[in-house]
Amino acid sequence: MKRKFSAAFLITTFVAVLAQAHEFWMQPDKFRFAIGETAKINFLVGENFVGERWSLAKHRLLRLDHHAGSYSEGLIESVNPGEGNNLEIKFTREGTHLFVMQSNNAFIELDGEKFNAYLEEDGVEDVLAFRKKNNLLDKPAKEYYARCAKLLLQTGTKTDDTFKKQVGLPLEIVPVKNPYAVKQGDEITFQVLFEGKPLPFTMVKVWNRKEGTTFMQNIYTQKDGTITTRLSNAGAWMVSCVKMVPAKEEGADWQSYWGSLVFGF
Repeated sequence: MKRKFSAAFLITTFVAVLAQAHEFWMQPDKFRFAIGETAKINFLVGENFVGERWSLAKHRLLRLDHHAGSYSEGLIESVNPGEGNNLEIKFTREGTHLFVMQSNNAFIELDGEKFNAYLEEDGVEDVLAFRKKNNLLDKPAKEYYARCAKLLLQTGTKTDDTFKKQVGLPLEIVPVKNPYAVKQGDEITFQVLFEGKPLPFTMVKVWNRKEGTTFMQNIYTQKDGTITTRLSNAGAWMVSCVKMVPAKEEGADWQSYWGSLVFGF
């Protein structure tokens, strides 16, 4: 059966292979808690939804917040940048909990071949097309990059609307339905926002890590910035994507934002 590939339509490709790009996410010790239990959360960077600790320092964090219903608190001062768990938080209220992290900029410079391969792997097709059009494929590239990570956890059985709270990250992934209110095998929709507006025709990676195996799915957002996938397995899930724009600050050609949203069963 032939498939038509168009940026205007949702495209999915299921694979179970190693990913080339480095993702960033917040990883909890588990996803569901009882009131009074303490969550242990680490900041990870890696491939194939298998990570190593991020070289964390408090000055790298622009924000680290905890939201639960109408309640919110800043957590930067609670972060442990050492070898232990990066963040420990005791749950005192039932419901869905949202953790939000944004880093400041880091810098990287890549030769033309490596930069092109990275753009292709992560679906940054507009920048790759610009480099082709302007005969820049053999030129190195300087890039600022920032992390925009979200984590959803559930305490008790009562869910709420915390999951859909828009928190103003440059690149933000928002579930349309609470992941903790759906069942394994159900479909779920996410919307990707860039600077508060739907981000269309952008490649999103949907990851599932179950019993030591990672499954990864590429899906392009539709015009309204949404993707739909099926939660086919238990385990940890991550939705991630990259948006790159010309750098406004001196010292780099491009500015990229790496977004992720993690939840699990």
